[in-house]
Amino acid sequence: MRVFDRRPSPYLAKGQEMFLGDILDGDQVREAVSGQDIVCNFAGIADLDEARVQALETVRQNVLGTVNLLEACRDASVRRYMHASTIYVYSNRGGFYRCSKQAAELYVEEYQKHFGLDFTIVRFGTLYGRRADRRNSIYRYLRQALSERRVRCDGTGEELREYVSVRDAARLCVQALSEEFRNEHVIITGAYPLRFRQLLELLSEILGGDIEVEFTGKENEAHYRMTPYTFEPKIGHKLTSNKYVEMGQGLLECLREIYEQIESERAETLPSKDDSH
Repeated sequence: MRVFDRRPSPYLAKGQEMFLGDILDGDQVREAVSGQDIVCNFAGIADLDEARVQALETVRQNVLGTVNLLEACRDASVRRYMHASTIYVYSNRGGFYRCSKQAAELYVEEYQKHFGLDFTIVRFGTLYGRRADRRNSIYRYLRQALSERRVRCDGTGEELREYVSVRDAARLCVQALSEEFRNEHVIITGAYPLRFRQLLELLSEILGGDIEVEFTGKENEAHYRMTPYTFEPKIGHKLTSNKYVEMGQGLLECLREIYEQIESERAETLPSKDDSH
């Protein structure tokens, strides 16, 4: 098994091979993918707030990086490409992060249509677990609670999430590589919806019940409140006019222009009077 990342992994297991590189470097990606049957792409920018202030870098990492991997997989005749996406693709929330994931999914699907590169797209909910950092919301709240005995966060506490452990997510990703999910889209979220307030009450009880919880009431427009699903058809407006160019007249106008172009080109190739002597 091969691990490809910009930094050496401190968690490398026995039998795993470490490849250092960047998904934006096509040569490094091709070297890492060479000889592999299955490629799982969990790289890129995954934090909504980070993506909000780094729109261009989000495109580079999440879209261009994806296409680099797809090209390498095609060249290496990879049997299955697994792509980490998000349930925000169903939403009008998620900002530039959602945009990048929607675009990446379209590229994955087109590579299957044109080149036969089979895929499994995995759309994750709210992940939590070990080996996280400050970009993960659960990590931030746990750290606040432990270090400050208080948690201050945006929202009202009524926000609904389906938190899923990274352990469960990893196991389900392996299951999603079965034949049943070839060229399919798989949703991986928690089994039970939990309100944000309930999560913090649970945390407070675990830590002895003396954790101060403060909600600012400020809504983060990038995040969904109750559900990521949004029904928002994009309506196109057809603009017509009572005054229009009749088709025959339009063709005549085009023909006249083309005829003048031909005559001009012909005149340029004819010899001048001085040349004829």
